[in-house]
Amino acid sequence: MIKKIAIFASGNGSNAQRIAEYFRDNDKIKVRTIITNKKDAYVIERAQNLGIPCKYFSKTDFYEGDVVLDYLLEEGIDFIVLAGFLWLIPGNILKHYGNNHIINIHPALLPKYGGKGMYGMHVHDEVIAQKEKESGISIHFVNEKYDEGRIIFQARCTLSPEETPESLAKKIHVLEYEYFPKVIENVINGNI
Repeated sequence: MIKKIAIFASGNGSNAQRIAEYFRDNDKIKVRTIITNKKDAYVIERAQNLGIPCKYFSKTDFYEGDVVLDYLLEEGIDFIVLAGFLWLIPGNILKHYGNNHIINIHPALLPKYGGKGMYGMHVHDEVIAQKEKESGISIHFVNEKYDEGRIIFQARCTLSPEETPESLAKKIHVLEYEYFPKVIENVINGNI
């Protein structure tokens, strides 16, 4: 039986594209849909180029009623993957998917540099401001709080003395593209 993924993304969608491409020829796991909360997110164009349905939902859709949950159920979604999605997952979706069917990636080594407002370049700015010697990615299950779900996997990279937020972002993207799809696959296959 094929396991179906919904990817939630708010922005550029490079991780969403990488995940979709990774599973394109997989006969057991498929990216069924991409969901966004921004009407002008570049991930919409990426989804079209990949031939994957993409749906926009407003804040009202997410937090009032079951519009988004109903869509996920209609599509037969088994797992939700957050790839640059900036909203907390509402209780009705968390309740249905439990604490081990929603996966997120964070561009730092949690529990450091997580929480509300800590995403993208904000994280890299803070890591450098604190003169950290290393950073990395954390892949974790999702609960009702930002970046506090159980950590599944972490990968690290070292920072050079002349590191900039932009150069660190590139290092983090390399880790994300390499590990996120593989970890998703391992979780879905029950290997983690």
